[in-house]
Amino acid sequence: MDTETIAERLSALAHPARLAILAHLSGNEGCACRDVVDTLPLAQSTVSQHLKVLLDAGLIIHERQRPRSSYRLNREALMSVSRELNSLIDRCCADNCCTAGKSGLD
Repeated sequence: MDTETIAERLSALAHPARLAILAHLSGNEGCACRDVVDTLPLAQSTVSQHLKVLLDAGLIIHERQRPRSSYRLNREALMSVSRELNSLIDRCCADNCCTAGKSGLD
């Protein structure tokens, strides 16, 4: 995954309401916007905007079904973000750079 995609996805994750939306979607196979609104103390328009950010980042999937549309997690995209972030942290902390008493700012 390229760094711009990682940054966009991390940015989308950097809001408490969007994390709450993801947590709600994780317990459901598909939810209408109204279902998500009912779980949060936010206006429908605000929830819709947060869903759009998550959708644009590829972290959720919107399925247009009659009589209503639904949102669900893009679990593969979320796992990819997790792997990339873990890999970055592992590289940053490799070779004893994070040992006690050694700040790297000396």
